[in-house]
Amino acid sequence: MPVGPGSTSAAAEAWRYLADLWFSDETHDRFHAACEAAGLTPPQLKALLTLESGQTQPMRALADRWKCDASWVTGIVDGLEERGYAARQTHPTDRRVKVVVITRLGQKAKDRALDRLYEPPASIRSLTVAEQRQLRDLMAKVQRAREADAH
Repeated sequence: MPVGPGSTSAAAEAWRYLADLWFSDETHDRFHAACEAAGLTPPQLKALLTLESGQTQPMRALADRWKCDASWVTGIVDGLEERGYAARQTHPTDRRVKVVVITRLGQKAKDRALDRLYEPPASIRSLTVAEQRQLRDLMAKVQRAREADAH
């Protein structure tokens, strides 16, 4: 059943509230504060947030994941490398392939940015402790379902 602005299903209403929060000025400002904390542009921070310590990712895989042209990935990774946040390495079994790895400095910048991003907004803090726990538990359930669907 299609859902749109006039839909009244509970799922559609819940999603609309989440989307409104996500696209709010407060969330927008928070993301830019996280960019400042890491010293990155928004595209660079979004890229940094997808890198995981101890994992290398081929440049082509990053382009697919980020849904952009490989040349765009090159520019983003250049910016991360200039700051010492990421490094290009040669793929262990195919010298023609370059992989990207987050550095320790990059992980520290990512952690600073996540500290800003994960700070609850005032609207969440306005809930009682019991309501905050209930919301946490429901969102954890949603996250588990999302992860199960990805596999």
